[in-house]
Amino acid sequence: MAALGIRKGATPALQSRVGRLSALLPSIELAREELRSQGPRLDEKTVHRMARQLGAEVLTTRTRDLQRFRDGLLPAGQELAGRHVVAQVDGGRVRIRTQVQTKKRKGVKYRRKIRVEWREPKLLILYKSDGKGRMLRGTRPWIDGTLQGPDHAMELLAMHLHRLGAAGAKSVSFVSDGACWIWNRLDWVIARAGLDPKRVERVLDFYHAVHHVSLALQALGLSESERTQRYQALRHQLRAGRSRAVVATLRELADGQPPDSGVWTEIAFLEKHESHLRYDWFRSRGRPLGSGAIESAMRRVINLRLKGNGIYWREENAEAMLVLRSAALTGRWEETMEQVQATMATDRHRHWQWKAPDIEAELNSGVPIKPPASQPDTSEQEETIAA
Repeated sequence: MAALGIRKGATPALQSRVGRLSALLPSIELAREELRSQGPRLDEKTVHRMARQLGAEVLTTRTRDLQRFRDGLLPAGQELAGRHVVAQVDGGRVRIRTQVQTKKRKGVKYRRKIRVEWREPKLLILYKSDGKGRMLRGTRPWIDGTLQGPDHAMELLAMHLHRLGAAGAKSVSFVSDGACWIWNRLDWVIARAGLDPKRVERVLDFYHAVHHVSLALQALGLSESERTQRYQALRHQLRAGRSRAVVATLRELADGQPPDSGVWTEIAFLEKHESHLRYDWFRSRGRPLGSGAIESAMRRVINLRLKGNGIYWREENAEAMLVLRSAALTGRWEETMEQVQATMATDRHRHWQWKAPDIEAELNSGVPIKPPASQPDTSEQEETIAA
């Protein structure tokens, strides 16, 4: 029964239905009510337990894929081969609760105390792009994420790029805001996923770039009318790919400002990302200029389910709900459940935490980063042999 996925009187079909409703609906209570209308009558604790266990199994399957990726045993697929691929990464906000250890006092009623703090879930999205930088019509994206550190998130990105066959893509565009934890690790991701650096493009989100232009003008203390006029002119120049002219104008306006003025910080940011501001070239090549896809994914996956007034999670439950909701919203629920059932049939243990490599240390060590060993995708061959 364990090999078939049956446990505690629940079949895989019931577990899948419970997990899917728990991920899509705003609360466990609403998922329980929806299940009751469909037939199964389960109490709230049972629904919560089944959803939590299913999420842990999805996470366990992902961790085992990561280990196979490290060992060079994860085959490279063909989903992204010959396509224009866009990869975007960003971070959100979720409240996580942890229990505080308190000493019991005799004669005093004991209450569990918790500490609630904000954590940053890191989300990634991969999708096929058309000739205008938009998601290719009729395709579905891949979304994943973690509440662990930046090294964990970027290793996940490298693993997904490899398993989907991004090494054979026509181009791979990394679009992101100015977060250093993303840009400082892209070289490692490119090498680890086996991508051709000549086919990789790095794009700074246009709207984050013009925001820094606005902050620079604001630091100059210009009048409202002058600041608006100059902002519109500099925004037009930046979109036209004349980032050097924008920086030169800002430097001319900032002449005489003290060294600790905020305008110099914004100018240094634009100069740092000069090679990522070629928006005229990106637009002519049909590449996306903004990170709207990851912003939308952040809202749909994180904000509408995991974030809200009075909502706080245990870390493991938040991670489980993140992957379940990602699978449901991208239309990849059935294939995820099939993969989970096949993986858990061999080993029922649910150990999904993993220790990510120190990416910055590997980049600074000077040792070349090796891509995973090339493994053919034998899924079709295995299906033929099984038949």
